Amino acid sequence: MSRVAKIPILLPKEVEATVTDQTVILKGSQGTMSRDFSSLVEIINKDQRLCVSPKDGSKAGRMFAGTTRALLANMLEGVATGFQKKLEITGVGYRAQVQGRVLNLTLGYSHPIHFDIPEGITIQTPSTTEIVVKGANKQQVGQIAANIRRYRPPEPYKGKGIRYAGEVIRRKEAKKA
Repeated sequence: MSRVAKIPILLPKEVEATVTDQTVILKGSQGTMSRDFSSLVEIINKDQRLCVSPKDGSKAGRMFAGTTRALLANMLEGVATGFQKKLEITGVGYRAQVQGRVLNLTLGYSHPIHFDIPEGITIQTPSTTEIVVKGANKQQVGQIAANIRRYRPPEPYKGKGIRYAGEVIRRKEAKKA
């Protein structure tokens, strides 16, 4: 069995877990998440702990046990505290602004970009050059941040564009005459 799967997941007091067949429902302060898992894995909720184990000794069951435990841990962190990604905008005239459920981006194109914010995600702009994407679903938060970054990825010569906070851009030297 996977080393990851052997570690039980401890549930905080504010999180409520319901396990029925292969469906797990977690309720916390950040919302509710549910997910269906493989039938090769057994999930048990006892004494505020979620334990994951393969139903049989098959190789696929042992592999799914580790993956299932990691997904459950991410769901738990999402409903308890939530996830966030920070983006930074670099460039003259580049800016972002949230109006209702729409993120307006001005990124040097001939037109502004209007990005509709999906349900379950909140986007904040503490300043015009910062974007914070928050939500309970780790995969969704990362995908939304990647979609926003895709509008103007950082370029290697001047470093202009949208980058993740703390991301290091390898700079190239300009052409010499």
